Amino acid sequence: MRFPTAPRPRSLAGQLFAMQAVLIAVLVAGYALFTYVSDRHQAQAAATRQAAAVARSVADAPSVRTAIHTPDPSKELQPYALQVMRDTEVDFVTIMTPDGIRWTHPDQNQIGRHYLGHIEAAQHGHTYSETYKGTLGASVRTVTPVLDNGRVIGLVSAGIRVEAISRRVQEQVATLLGAATGALALGAIGTYVVNARLRRHTHGMNASELSRMHDYHQAALHAVREGLLMLDGQFRVALINDGGRELLGVGPEQDVVGRSVAELGLPTPLTGALLASEPRVDEVHLTADRVLVLNTSPVSGGERRGTVVTLRDVTELQALTGELDSERGFTQALRSQAHEAANRLHTVVSLIELGRASEAVDFATAELELAQALTDQVVAAVSEPVLAALLLGKTAQANERGVELVVSDESRLDDGLLPESLSARDLVTVLGNLIDNAVDAAQATAGARVTVTAFAEDAELVMRVADTGAGVDPAHAELVFQRGFSTKPAGPGGRGLGLALVRQAVTRLEGTLTVAEAPEGGAVFEVRLPLRASLTRGGAR
Repeated sequence: MRFPTAPRPRSLAGQLFAMQAVLIAVLVAGYALFTYVSDRHQAQAAATRQAAAVARSVADAPSVRTAIHTPDPSKELQPYALQVMRDTEVDFVTIMTPDGIRWTHPDQNQIGRHYLGHIEAAQHGHTYSETYKGTLGASVRTVTPVLDNGRVIGLVSAGIRVEAISRRVQEQVATLLGAATGALALGAIGTYVVNARLRRHTHGMNASELSRMHDYHQAALHAVREGLLMLDGQFRVALINDGGRELLGVGPEQDVVGRSVAELGLPTPLTGALLASEPRVDEVHLTADRVLVLNTSPVSGGERRGTVVTLRDVTELQALTGELDSERGFTQALRSQAHEAANRLHTVVSLIELGRASEAVDFATAELELAQALTDQVVAAVSEPVLAALLLGKTAQANERGVELVVSDESRLDDGLLPESLSARDLVTVLGNLIDNAVDAAQATAGARVTVTAFAEDAELVMRVADTGAGVDPAHAELVFQRGFSTKPAGPGGRGLGLALVRQAVTRLEGTLTVAEAPEGGAVFEVRLPLRASLTRGGAR
């Protein structure tokens, strides 16, 4: 059994259309009524003025006074009155004695009879107007005296029937109603067009639905942890949520809405991506202390209306990825060393089987001394456990790729020297990426070598990585630290991120990063980090 459902409330556009249509109809009807009443009053006043003018003109005519003194006034006055009626478009002109006996009338049968209406004021020398029902029906009439040397010798009445006045008003009202109907139609059409456009923009939703959607929109906007940024067609910020402010380093006290993204002080590559007209998908960008994944999608509807930008913070993920790469490198180094150890063990076993035990002992002892010497060299120079482990692993990796990685004699870094503000993660990010970059540069060159130097000097940690590669063009000394710059072919994951991450970490730790030409012809990267107990912006996050 289906229960009847309540009718859906009219859409906001429909409600506005109904309200506007009613408002226009009321305004037009009110104007029409006002105009009708006003025109009727004006028509009646005009008729009164016309009747008064005709009556006074007839009363002032010398021929009328002359005819009144004749033995038969009607003989001359009747034709004259009919002529005046035709010329002035009044319905009657009645000339009568001071006592009200008619000398003229449109109906000759009424001549000699008493005038119907008030004549007292005219008998006393005054002009009087009124609406009165006489022999021709209700009419607007004026009675005025005919004076001869100040003496009333006759009366003149001129009038226009109310029916004729009504006809005139009806003609005006018909015209008015036509104009009002046209105005109402035009108003309705204009209102419909405007509301149709409004209906498209509001998708047919009513006011409560729009209000509820706005509430959901605000709640979702502030609940989303990812950054959301909306730009208008001129690349000005139209909307930014809390996550977007946090990821872009824009405080809640800063009013960025309405400002161009070029004015936000963002890194140049990130600003360029936000200003690009084509969409961007999962682009990695660096800010002062974050690694962000950027996606942009243009909003278009026949023309560019803006851009929707989403930002994800992958700083932790990038750091973990770097650590995973290091662990993978360690694993590969251990696998390589295990393979080499197995070869050496087979050699020892074979010498014993051949009865050359003394030679087997000498071979095994030499290999152990070589491995121990490498470990002792690294640990003696850098006793800090994280950096020592990193250098041992990178040494094995470099050897696999045909590159000799050595720790210089200048290196001296005791365990416990580094403050807690310099986290192991930051050190691995900085030194690991510098070594990887140096190994890439030195590989496949004659006498490929990477030299690592690490020591403390004047309350600073100095890490220097030199290679025997092609070096860095002085014109690119600043560009090499930007995201996406690389002189090597792009791999599956892209290039140009390692040195950018190094610079980001060094900047966050309030250090310095420089590149110069190495003594052996390659490049040397030098990092200097302060060894204070606490940093302004902190180390690991």
